[in-house]
Amino acid sequence: MAKEEMAAEREGARVWKGHDEALKKAVSLLEEIGLPGGLLPLVDVDEIGYVEATGYMWITQKKKIEHEFKLAGKLVSYDSNITGYLEKLRIKKLKGVKAKELLLWPPVGEIKVDDPSTGKIHFKSFAGITKTFDVEAFAPGQ
Repeated sequence: MAKEEMAAEREGARVWKGHDEALKKAVSLLEEIGLPGGLLPLVDVDEIGYVEATGYMWITQKKKIEHEFKLAGKLVSYDSNITGYLEKLRIKKLKGVKAKELLLWPPVGEIKVDDPSTGKIHFKSFAGITKTFDVEAFAPGQ
């Protein structure tokens, strides 16, 4: 049943393969919806897919990675499979991303930027915990 559901979500998708092409598309999709392009510092990306009609997006990379956003003082884990729904200034139903909080790794379920802009970005876990940072901390190259 899970494969049928996944196929249905991916129906009508555009797919980009190979690290360089897929990473470039991931950054451009984030920037198109108003999120910082450095939000997904991915390594060895296999493919990215995007369904414009629903906003559904998936990314597959060769292995799980961890990245420290130094300006935010935050260590983030990116699974080999990341999925979510892109909307203006927001990713919702995000799966495959976790942020370290003390000794725990709660999953990040939603990322949102304020409208109108305050220069802040909000990360919400499925447990209801919300953390707010400056958008600049997630610019490309951080």
